[in-house]
Amino acid sequence: MSEKQHKAEHRERPSGEAFRSFMSSGWSPRSTELPDLTEAARYAATRREQVSAAFPGERVVVPAGGLKIRSNDTDYVFRPHSAFAHLTGLGADREPDAVLVLEPRAKDQGGGHEAVLYFYPLADRDSEEFFADSRVGEFWVGTRPTLSSAAAELGVATRHLDELRDALAKDAGPGGVQLRVVRDADAQVAAMVDEVRTQVGLTTDEAAVTAAQESDVELARSLSTQRLVKDEWEVRQMEEAVQGTATAFDAVVAELPEAVRRGRGERWVEGVFGLHARHSGNGVGYDSICASGEHATTLHWIRNTGEVRDGDLLLLDAGVETDSLYTADVTRTLPVNGTFSPAQRKVYEAVLEAQEAGLAAARPGNRFKDVHAAAIEVIARHLLEWGLLPEGVTLEQTLDAKEGQFHRRWMVHGTSHHLGIDVHDCALALREDYVEGELREGMVLTVEPGLYFKSDDLLVPEELRGIGVRIEDDIVITADGHRNLSVMLPRTVDEVEAWVREGGSRA
Repeated sequence: MSEKQHKAEHRERPSGEAFRSFMSSGWSPRSTELPDLTEAARYAATRREQVSAAFPGERVVVPAGGLKIRSNDTDYVFRPHSAFAHLTGLGADREPDAVLVLEPRAKDQGGGHEAVLYFYPLADRDSEEFFADSRVGEFWVGTRPTLSSAAAELGVATRHLDELRDALAKDAGPGGVQLRVVRDADAQVAAMVDEVRTQVGLTTDEAAVTAAQESDVELARSLSTQRLVKDEWEVRQMEEAVQGTATAFDAVVAELPEAVRRGRGERWVEGVFGLHARHSGNGVGYDSICASGEHATTLHWIRNTGEVRDGDLLLLDAGVETDSLYTADVTRTLPVNGTFSPAQRKVYEAVLEAQEAGLAAARPGNRFKDVHAAAIEVIARHLLEWGLLPEGVTLEQTLDAKEGQFHRRWMVHGTSHHLGIDVHDCALALREDYVEGELREGMVLTVEPGLYFKSDDLLVPEELRGIGVRIEDDIVITADGHRNLSVMLPRTVDEVEAWVREGGSRA
């Protein structure tokens, strides 16, 4: 549930009946026309069927989460929990404090589950909420769905949130309905489920409490693992996100001279990308990394306070998030003046070769970890040839998972991660399903090797110090290989130099 805001005692609101009557009267009738079922909701229904099959006869509780306070009485923009969005089709800014419950049906009713959405519907105009509630009131945040409009839009039953607690307790108990909840989505809803479990006799001792919480962990892991393979609608969302990202990258390239001229250029780059992300989608899928010069050697440089200088490399790692919350995650490393120096070119071409090796390994039947293995072998070989690895170490030794891994000094991260409704999607999946898992058609992942030579690294030749390069593309696994969703963005040295010199034109 939403965090409680501080009540400002100095504010006075009129409370007389005459005022309330005046505020509630004189309005045009609200439309009774119902929305059509959304495409997102149709695909969400299929996903709910998979959850129903995995947890037969159990009550599954998936909260959206609530509003979080940024400062005093100002909230962060609401983003629903990923599992909730995935199973309802609701995306950006929908619906704070809502809870999706998959209610088990009796066998004589066909079995399976009925999806019920509990939320706060649009208030009547004669209520104080209508004009006085700055968090949810219509005067403040606009109209919200009614129970009937949400039911039509999403294809689920709808109930007022005030009915949730009684619904959770119904028929629950030993020999009756068991409950599972996505605990990290909403601590207050999780606490409510725990209280109901105790009330109906499901958690009578410490062992039962532990077992119940472990069942919740299993649910969260199952919902996360379910997203490993995207359906066709999700792939289209990813295509839309990547296309918006490519447009925003073009805009940044066109603005590089301005970023140099104005000073504090990393902020200028961040702003340009964010403008396009906000215009074409919900915004950025994660804080943009706009790292120029030495800052590019910090993997998650999101302060973006530095200068963009002639002669620098700019590492831009950014992604547009669609209104459905699916996000791209693309990185390009750009010579600010349009020309790689010899040292920058040397590093860039090594990373590009590593990425090509990783891309070649991204095909059905291979394991997820094979992508990293292929890319990192190229990285390690170049480091060995450049004389950076400990003396006497062979390529095989440095790649040894226990005794080697010396290359990690200059590439500490993995080469890939799953991508989708979270930028690091499916994060709760077990190792055997993720890292050791077989690549399958419909999986969406990144391929993003890099090399990062810090300016104070005395093991690195002086001409390489302060150079950071990463190249990242988003791909979808196909029946016979993969499709590079971000292929429209230049990658080779010559292509990137031409792109920058032409001011962002990819034509």
